[in-house]
Amino acid sequence: MHRMAIAEGPPVDVVVVGGGLAGICAAIAAVEKGASSVVVLDRHCGGGASAISGGIVYAGGGTRTQREAGYGDDTADNMFRYLREEVDLAAVDEETLRRFCDESVARMEWLESHGAKFGGPLCPYRTSYPKPEYGLLYTGSEKAYPYCEKATPAPRGHRTNGKGSGGMKYTGGDLWRPLFESALKMGVRFEPASRVEELITDHVDGRAKCVRYRCFDHSAGFSASLYKWFAETGKEYEPHLRPLARLLNGVAETIWKYGAKKVTTLESRAVILAAGGFIRNKTMLQESCPNAAGLATHGTTGDDGSGIKLGQSTGGAVSHLDRVSGWRFMYAPEAFLEGVIVGPSGERVGPEDHYGAAVCGNMIEHSGGKGYLILDSTQWNKVKSNVDEQTHSLWRTLVQYLLAFGHKKATTLEALAMSFKIDPGKLKKTVQEYNDAITNKQPDPVRKQDQYRSPIASPPFYGIDISIKDDGLMIVPAITLGGLRVDGPSGMVLNQAGQPIPGLYAAGRTAAGVCSNNYVTGLSLADCVFSGKRAGEHAAHSLS
Repeated sequence: MHRMAIAEGPPVDVVVVGGGLAGICAAIAAVEKGASSVVVLDRHCGGGASAISGGIVYAGGGTRTQREAGYGDDTADNMFRYLREEVDLAAVDEETLRRFCDESVARMEWLESHGAKFGGPLCPYRTSYPKPEYGLLYTGSEKAYPYCEKATPAPRGHRTNGKGSGGMKYTGGDLWRPLFESALKMGVRFEPASRVEELITDHVDGRAKCVRYRCFDHSAGFSASLYKWFAETGKEYEPHLRPLARLLNGVAETIWKYGAKKVTTLESRAVILAAGGFIRNKTMLQESCPNAAGLATHGTTGDDGSGIKLGQSTGGAVSHLDRVSGWRFMYAPEAFLEGVIVGPSGERVGPEDHYGAAVCGNMIEHSGGKGYLILDSTQWNKVKSNVDEQTHSLWRTLVQYLLAFGHKKATTLEALAMSFKIDPGKLKKTVQEYNDAITNKQPDPVRKQDQYRSPIASPPFYGIDISIKDDGLMIVPAITLGGLRVDGPSGMVLNQAGQPIPGLYAAGRTAAGVCSNNYVTGLSLADCVFSGKRAGEHAAHSLS
């Protein structure tokens, strides 16, 4: 928005809107490249969705952790060849994706130089989140067809070391916290409980010039403290106790509404928008992602699209707003993958060994979000025998519930199909085709890999309803993947004509990026580091 504004206090070099992983990486990078005054404004107390994430960073090309685990022969080009199959080059061009891969090892070293800790052996089984003793895992579809024919499979999920938090001992906070502390030591000014409401550009050249934000004034210290406590506590419960999180967040919002009265205008030579995605904005979701209906939100109340809207208010273009990633993981135990997933028609929805987001996408595309995992007694007993070894924490509790109560059982496939309202004849035919391919040593009909194939032949038969749900024990969490279009080399926000808006950058899930087409575990955090660092460095260079 073009407006004459009177700024309060001296102008600063860089303002970062959002104090999650992307925002803090941007702030650190800007200082390292010469910015003398950097301010981070965050609506809560920092961390964002990154701090409640699993803390897994997707990296390859021969990182230290890969070398120690025996996968040092992974190359940047090999990583590129895999990601090229996952990434939409309309979101990031080939040169940017190559840079993302080429700099992967150096970015991991950079994170470690600022206090993040990685390392540990390879998890020997397929899992959505490993036990604390493992530091490396396969997180995508690297071993699945057709990806395994495009690039040599390599594990690239680097789990941050730390004590973890929540029911799954997620280590996203252990990744974000040392970086935040490093930024403060470097002189970055952090202002919590500060919501940017307006981005002001110069009326002559359109350069991002000022941000106007609302916060608590000094006389409202008690209200500010209460707000921070309720907001931060609510965020901690987001991943696992959503009803309690909603209650706490509601109280925080009420305190904000009546207590945050101060409006401040801050002038800056560059503005970096890193305020998260829009999974918590129902209106934006309905308009852009109609397929998100039925998916649970994974993020914080800060993921309301406000950063994207700030960029749009200055003429910024958007990309891939229709892309959302929901995850239906059916491993560990990985023996679950030996069954078949069918829709109501009785036909398979896709390869069971693909990444959980791909499985979810197949259910949405081919069966209206419905899906049923079918196994026989041999596979079922194999799952039961691997629970202690391959599961932990809340995931183990969920698996134990599924094995005890959350399934249906029948002596025939036809009876099992009827209990789920699946076409019984088609299910029997699907299973027969699956079994025949194994018996005849033929490729699987949907190209599932051999290590996850075994006949479904021994009664009784078991079924689990894995359809998309937004509440209960079997929810499908989701994040948005699209955002503001940015210039590949710099991270500057592009206008509708494809030209950079001077002084304005976007990073993390506020921007379209590496994971805007398909998401695999760790790719969003890796993109937060990449895009935040890129924006901070370029913003600092542009000051000279």
